[in-house]
Amino acid sequence: MLKDKVAYITGGSKGIGLGVAKSLLEQGMKVAISGRNLETVIAAAKTLEHEDYVLPLSSDVTVLDDEKDVISTILDKWGRLDVVLANAGVGHFAPVDQMEEDSWKQMIDTNLTGVFHTLKASVEALKVTEGYYMTLASLAGTNFFAQGAGYNATKFGVVGFTQAVMLDLRKYGIKVSTIMPGSVSTYFNDNEPSVKDAWKIQPEDIGKLVVDLLNMHPRTLPSKIEVRPTRPDLK
Repeated sequence: MLKDKVAYITGGSKGIGLGVAKSLLEQGMKVAISGRNLETVIAAAKTLEHEDYVLPLSSDVTVLDDEKDVISTILDKWGRLDVVLANAGVGHFAPVDQMEEDSWKQMIDTNLTGVFHTLKASVEALKVTEGYYMTLASLAGTNFFAQGAGYNATKFGVVGFTQAVMLDLRKYGIKVSTIMPGSVSTYFNDNEPSVKDAWKIQPEDIGKLVVDLLNMHPRTLPSKIEVRPTRPDLK
């Protein structure tokens, strides 16, 4: 069902993005991954099996033209686009009275405007294939916490944006979902994944979830998926 379909993942050089790429490649899909630093993305691509099915690309999701160029490159190489995962994100955490304006703007531009740019650049290609657009939100998109004003604002925004987009695009046969993980073992917020993170969701778990969504019957759409560690008491 998924063999030879084409996916694009932003923020695909590590963490959840790379984990999803691995899972899709195991299904026989072709996968483009992007990040701001092309050398980093190329290095990540070389760690993946089925490297011939991987297209490393450079893009800053805060720049719409970058995302348009990426989509054009994917279509030129593979002729179609079936799945898009808007995964790129950043986080800065501080009490609101101490938060720097630059930190606020970077989160808004990357986590929220970047998601819009990725959709804007890819939506016409997804109409052709009746494809699937996914965003990577967070449980922070429904649960607010101290020192998270900026991050909460972006993830609440991503959840609302994605749900409205789902209503706009389903008439074209495009499925739209937002995935809202809790704690995941990634490099996010300067974490270094290790055995201490064994209790957390692993990137490959999100990859399996994405595959399950893609294999679901076309008549059925889980539009908002919350996923959390089973045993946070083990941390």
